[in-house]
Amino acid sequence: MRKQISVIILTIALLLTCPSLALADDNFSLDCKSAILLDGSSGEVLFEQDSDLQCYPASVTKIMTMVLILEAVEDGRISLEDKVTVSDAAASMGGSQVYLYPGEVRTVDEMLVAIAVGSGNDAAYAMAEFVGGTYDNFISMMNDKAKELGMNGSHFMNPHGLHDENHYTTAADLGKLAYHALSVPYFLDYTSIYEYEFRTSPLLTLWNTNRLLKWYEGTDGMKTGYTEQAGRNLVATVERDGMRLISVVLGCEESQSHFKRSMELLNYGFNSFSAFTIHEAGEVVAEIEVSKGASDTVRIIIPQAISYSALKGEQSDINEILNLPNVVDAPVKAGDVLGSITIYRDGLQWQSFDLVAETDVERGGLWRTWKKLLRHIW
Repeated sequence: MRKQISVIILTIALLLTCPSLALADDNFSLDCKSAILLDGSSGEVLFEQDSDLQCYPASVTKIMTMVLILEAVEDGRISLEDKVTVSDAAASMGGSQVYLYPGEVRTVDEMLVAIAVGSGNDAAYAMAEFVGGTYDNFISMMNDKAKELGMNGSHFMNPHGLHDENHYTTAADLGKLAYHALSVPYFLDYTSIYEYEFRTSPLLTLWNTNRLLKWYEGTDGMKTGYTEQAGRNLVATVERDGMRLISVVLGCEESQSHFKRSMELLNYGFNSFSAFTIHEAGEVVAEIEVSKGASDTVRIIIPQAISYSALKGEQSDINEILNLPNVVDAPVKAGDVLGSITIYRDGLQWQSFDLVAETDVERGGLWRTWKKLLRHIW
């Protein structure tokens, strides 16, 4: 009897951790309030369950907080080396914290680790004041960003996720936010950290609350969340064999159940779908003329890989249209958006992507312009 029980337990464990063993099922469902699964490369929804139900996000909120911080870094408004002084209000935050004290000075980099790994409410509050100029302004930034991303079922009241009746979101909205977060520089660098020594005296080692980093191969983000009102939430992203998935589960009840439900959802995704690459990142798709340039032409590339997911055993018929000018004026900078590519799947318009210049093309001198003109004349 004991041997039979052991076999059953081992089988369940394998089903949770090995996507090759889980079976795709048209009647697949999860024991949670709300869930969604997305293709992390295209943002396409692969599975959803009550994904528009409004739920409390708890500390999953900190994905939005980190996005705004890192976008401020990307834009040059702040740097990772900037010093942040902890206010009395930030230091007084309850719940999950890294025990910042009033007047303590930490870099933006350290604060990001505290938020991503330690889920520090105090660090989130301090960074809201730093990036927003004021705490209230940062909350406005959060809601503005939500509108920009089409998160129409969300409203933010704080940067940390402690309970507020007017602080809510949906699985569908968190899927949009997570998909955007993947494009934000350094985001996954922080959410993939599992252990970090934040303080030496007294010693404080932070351990990432996202256990999938150790339990589920290929996981490199994003964030857990828990309050009594929200239940257990998890937004996760995993990359395996060239396929990236984003999973969101909200309102799980039992201890560890947000991890179990996430693994079930990810298993379903990896077993049900295959990834197909249309274009590799950096692939040259055209070459166009440059007027008055030091070079006559510039090569046009796709800056990001373009891929899609389809049910195993199926593959879409792909067509595409390049939308590019015949000629551009110098100077041209590498990365300048010069056009777009529109992808059609099975005859239907799917998505459009930017096309950019591969290299700089400086403005040519007067002599070069005359030589070029003479060549055309003769």
